[in-house]
Amino acid sequence: MKIVSLFAGAGGLDLGFKNAGFDVVWANEYDREIWETYEKNHPGTTLDKRSITEIKSEEIPDCIGIIGGPPCQSWSEAGASRGIKDHRGQLFFDFIRILKEKKPLFFLAENVSGILFKRHNEAFQFLIELFEDAGFIVSKNLVNAKNYGVPQDRKRVIIVGYNKSCFDKPFELPPQNKKIPVLKDAIGDLPAEALPGIGKNHANGKNCGIANHEYLTGGFSSIFMSRNRVRSWDEPSFTIQAGGRHAPLHPKAPKMEAVEKDVRRFVAGKESLYRRLSIRECARVQTFPDTFTFYYNRIASGYKMVGNAVPVKLAEALALKIRDDLKIRGLA
Repeated sequence: MKIVSLFAGAGGLDLGFKNAGFDVVWANEYDREIWETYEKNHPGTTLDKRSITEIKSEEIPDCIGIIGGPPCQSWSEAGASRGIKDHRGQLFFDFIRILKEKKPLFFLAENVSGILFKRHNEAFQFLIELFEDAGFIVSKNLVNAKNYGVPQDRKRVIIVGYNKSCFDKPFELPPQNKKIPVLKDAIGDLPAEALPGIGKNHANGKNCGIANHEYLTGGFSSIFMSRNRVRSWDEPSFTIQAGGRHAPLHPKAPKMEAVEKDVRRFVAGKESLYRRLSIRECARVQTFPDTFTFYYNRIASGYKMVGNAVPVKLAEALALKIRDDLKIRGLA
């Protein structure tokens, strides 16, 4: 079951599909900060490092599926929310161009929940119509990763297309898990003491006893201090974001106290307990295995790779459902 991955990032989506039995034979990622991490963790996959705008479809291997997460900053609530008017949002067109020319049996695209905001309605519906015109029966679903084995509140839009020549009905989400994993499940066995970044938050390298178990230091902005950033051990984590300065705080600290509307503070006398989750802890929350090592010189780059990834367990659950649908039709 050969598939290819576009906008691969560190490869959380890819790893989930591999766990489900798919073979990711080729991937594309333009960000040079990610290349070492992807290549060392996905040695069986050919990585194309060009911009997707430069890649012709005939240069991509034949495959039964195409997966990917086109850049989401232009659709996000935290960003400028320019959507399809932003050049990053327009990279969806190259994703669709390749789908139209390669004609795989299926595709999966992941994006932030902000793509569903009312101000994006017209643009988003236009994209769905383009997917349909490319020959696919399209489904779009808002999912929370915590319902699929991920110890994190993380809402994302999953767009799946099935080739009209082989399917007569759209993809349906797999059943949700009955048990929601929590922070204790994810990081309870890791040492609570992690290494702070060196100097201006450079990596500790091999000094980390556990790979990537290091955290960003520095102050907390007024935006960060506007609400509680601590989840307890028996709760799923807040969303792991791509910016390290907005990483959730470790559950060893008590929850932040309200001072007034949109103002919180650390509990007096407990200030030393408040630190950001380490990159390894964030990776655990994103359900990456400890055998998956992130390579970077600046700690901020590590957080970016982890936070931009699709949680592995979510990807695996979706991939297993797609695999089953393919098998039912004798296509896998």
